[in-house]
Amino acid sequence: MGADSGASYVLTFSCVDTVGIVAAVTGLLAERDGFILDSQQYADLDSGRFFMRVEFRGAGPRFPDTLSGVEAAFAPVTQRFQMDARISDASAKPRFVIAVSQGSHCLNDLLHRWSTGNLAIDIVGVVSNHEAQRRLSEWHGVPFHYLPVSDANRAEQEGAILDIMARGGADYLVLARYMQVLSADLSAKLAGRCINIHHSFLPGFKGAKPYHRAHERGVKLIGATAHFVTSDLDEGPIIEQAVERVDHRDSIDELIRTGRDIEAQVLARAVRWVAEQRVLIDGRKTVVFR
Repeated sequence: MGADSGASYVLTFSCVDTVGIVAAVTGLLAERDGFILDSQQYADLDSGRFFMRVEFRGAGPRFPDTLSGVEAAFAPVTQRFQMDARISDASAKPRFVIAVSQGSHCLNDLLHRWSTGNLAIDIVGVVSNHEAQRRLSEWHGVPFHYLPVSDANRAEQEGAILDIMARGGADYLVLARYMQVLSADLSAKLAGRCINIHHSFLPGFKGAKPYHRAHERGVKLIGATAHFVTSDLDEGPIIEQAVERVDHRDSIDELIRTGRDIEAQVLARAVRWVAEQRVLIDGRKTVVFR
């Protein structure tokens, strides 16, 4: 009997939209004794592209015994529709490196969720341009790498980040309030693999002390945005957002406290969805199969 009871797999793909894509995928699974656990799809009528995520497992003797066997079985379909496809073991935990500066709220939240088994990833390292979060990182048993940065050594420092990711086998880099702008070169090398979090205000306040400026303007909503990093500052494809209502009674400290809570929650959701292969990039936006 093929792989049935234990292992499950996730197929994600995008391709040019046409008739017969879902039938080809589900038909192949039926032919190979595949049992569908979850399936979501989306047709972007503007771009003409089709997106799909299918989680499945074996349920009979014709199902392949290995991940490579599953990939080989799907090859005719992925080639036929020229899919940008990925098949992964649903139980595999992708590896992450977290970059942070001095603020601890997002890093602490991710480390807590990970250490308590509520975030199915492997955190293989923390990198920072400050020493402030060494104790927190090492208390969780995560290697901490102090990488000071300036305009003079930026290329070398970013090369060290890539080296730490390579040595740890990391798939993704998370900017958990890392207060440095990545170079266009590093952003390109990590395209679709680097997640950032920042505050969201209406109207937007870029630069220093955004909560002070929001308080001065009397904003009624504050929030956070998690997105993929691109060479355009804070303009990458959005993964998740959230807002919370505030009013004139909230002090600057209360706005900051509320904003930090939202940032931590939004970043954690974005990391989880990316780790579970639920996020597909669609040009300047994303498709998120929640």
